[in-house]
Amino acid sequence: MSSPIDDLDARLIALMAAEPRIGLMEVSRRLNVARGTVQARLTKLTDRGVIKSFGPEIDPARMGYPVLAFVFLEITQGRLTEAVEHLESVPEVLEAHATSGPRDLLCRVAARDTEQLQDIINRLLGTSAVRRSTSYIVLSTQIAHRTGPLVRAAAAES
Repeated sequence: MSSPIDDLDARLIALMAAEPRIGLMEVSRRLNVARGTVQARLTKLTDRGVIKSFGPEIDPARMGYPVLAFVFLEITQGRLTEAVEHLESVPEVLEAHATSGPRDLLCRVAARDTEQLQDIINRLLGTSAVRRSTSYIVLSTQIAHRTGPLVRAAAAES
């Protein structure tokens, strides 16, 4: 388990998340700490896996994939690896998580329209490693993916 983050880490993460193209000198100026401190903190947070990437965040809807769905999959016993390899071959599968309960995987899927979503689900079922699916189409997003509140809460605990 990683050690908690502190207030400076939280402020650094918040600033980098809000302005991903900001330079280290500007981060240093805004946080009122030395550039070396910023670099050391970023290195520490990256090495610990707290910060996973500095890449751009993509909006599938703005790329022509406005339909978002969550698809639960039931996997044939002992064939999780095979199922995951199959899912990796489907570009519209944005992520997949192993879950507890009656279904084994929860996938977040993007599609151009509901007809393509049906095709994607059929492709997901195209291996005997996947037994059945249950899908839920997202009607609207009430809280988008976020980490800021969690970062602030973690820093407050330290």
